[in-house]
Amino acid sequence: MLLAGCSVSVAPDNQASAANASEPAGPAQWSDTTRAQLRQAIDGRAAHGLDQMSFASDATDPAGLTKQALAYASALARGATDPTKLYDVYTVPRPNPDLQAGLANALSKGDVKGWLASLAPADDNYQRLSKAYLAFRKQPSAPATNIPANGDAIKPGATDPRVPVIARQLVILDYLDPKAAQGQQYTPAMVQAVRGMQADYGMKPDGVIGQEALAILNMSDADRARAVAIAMERLRWLERTPPATRIDVNVAAARLTYWRDGKIADSRKVVVGEPDRETPQLGSPIYRLVANPTWTIPRSIEDETAAKGAAYLKANNISRKDGWLVQAPGPKNSLGLVKFDMLNDHAIYLHDTPAKQLFQMTQRQRSHGCVRVDDALGFAEMLARDEGVTDEWHQARGTGKETFVKLPKQIPVRMLYQTVLFDDSGEPIVRNDPYGWDDRVGEALGFKAGKALRVETHASDEGP
Repeated sequence: MLLAGCSVSVAPDNQASAANASEPAGPAQWSDTTRAQLRQAIDGRAAHGLDQMSFASDATDPAGLTKQALAYASALARGATDPTKLYDVYTVPRPNPDLQAGLANALSKGDVKGWLASLAPADDNYQRLSKAYLAFRKQPSAPATNIPANGDAIKPGATDPRVPVIARQLVILDYLDPKAAQGQQYTPAMVQAVRGMQADYGMKPDGVIGQEALAILNMSDADRARAVAIAMERLRWLERTPPATRIDVNVAAARLTYWRDGKIADSRKVVVGEPDRETPQLGSPIYRLVANPTWTIPRSIEDETAAKGAAYLKANNISRKDGWLVQAPGPKNSLGLVKFDMLNDHAIYLHDTPAKQLFQMTQRQRSHGCVRVDDALGFAEMLARDEGVTDEWHQARGTGKETFVKLPKQIPVRMLYQTVLFDDSGEPIVRNDPYGWDDRVGEALGFKAGKALRVETHASDEGP
């Protein structure tokens, strides 16, 4: 949301700087009223999770006031941090309003307060995050874990007053069905949930809730406040009016949401890149459906595939063509029976998979970077119908060969990363940070390193 050359950087002392911000043409006309409005807005920055940054609201000269106003406006309108500098890849479309013109207009009307208030996201999710942050930060230094860590380890079948709170956290982390979270007894359903969590986090999956398991389940209000502030920052990076028809993939939660004409038309599980082979944060459209795709195995994983031997390659219809290992179409193909081709320079796309069991896992960061879609054929049918190419799609599938069906209109896809979701009552819940990507945002916003929930996952096959 900045003019070219207008940016906010984070100095080593966590002060927002607008040293590179261009000044509005002509002298800025600041009055006592607009000065007070700017100070009041900056003093209230905790509502946006920006209270760990200093925007130095004590300037009195017009140039200094203008510089501060543009810096704070940039933080609200476009984010206090730059994701293209925090991450190797970030191509999701971002807002870019004319802040110079906006400030000049606000000064002429004497309403800097209203202008600044209009820049941050206005949707319900952002407002809920803001309220949650203000509540969590009341005692930000208090460790105050929800589950007391003292006492004996909780063994299967035991009764313990800590069990209800443990059950709720297991539900939040998606390991336990809410209907199974009842009473103080450590039930078999909970034991199974704990074992799954222990396996994902690299612990011995014995079902005993000891110090290690409690360390995963416990989060302080300070940890939650940090996660919520980061979630608000990530929302500020995004366009205020995204395309009404689009596909959003939350890589952190491994879920896909299909928006059609401004309404949610579908939501389903996906499998995304494992840590160290992360699915990047991309803005990239689907432009065609590919029926019965072949898969050309990338050089980066060619050796691990070839090392499985000639018998494995033959059994999985993999042969060498023009110097590349290529897997022929069919049910064993690692792309499954449909590929959703996307336009980007990173060879990232959505696709089907024969490894259906991965969708039953809680932590689904298990691919080599592409996004595997649950019931991908059903999703392709939905897109083909909505785009008016159902007949072409059915014909393409019937060939048994790799066949392309171009969509009349490209469907924008956004690969996002959000670790704070909302439960059925609208309350924010903090999920795991599988890639550790929240740390660099939190640090840039001025937060001390906090507790982030991490998983240990490894790709179960050689698929993309």
